[in-house]
Amino acid sequence: MTGGFEPLTSTLKPTTDATITVRLIKSFEYRTERNMVLKDVDLTKTTAGDLLELAKKSVYTRYSGLVCGSMQAANLHHASFRYPDSTSNLIINLEHEDWILSDYSRTLADYGFVNETEVSMFNKEMYDQYKANPVEKW
Repeated sequence: MTGGFEPLTSTLKPTTDATITVRLIKSFEYRTERNMVLKDVDLTKTTAGDLLELAKKSVYTRYSGLVCGSMQAANLHHASFRYPDSTSNLIINLEHEDWILSDYSRTLADYGFVNETEVSMFNKEMYDQYKANPVEKW
């Protein structure tokens, strides 16, 4: 411990051995999602496309496809927030479409991922519908 502060957990592991949390968004309106942790991810070699395929494969093996409806036409959205970029929407930040990972050939490190980064996985069509009419239901 230096200067009375402990190091951030995001800096404790190298980018070649990171842990990523994937938020599998099932419904934007009802704010339902399931978290899935992927360990031992090499951020310097894993592309956004690789992560998408790994997450899809993990959904089917871990959850027997329980969230598979939202995984068709899936997209990824970088969800780690810094204080000024936080949002009042609890399921996804609608104000930062630039956080949607659109170039699947770029590595996660290129996108700024570090250990313990969170990323949302969702159906783009459902996202577009929700963005046009962001009504939350109970």
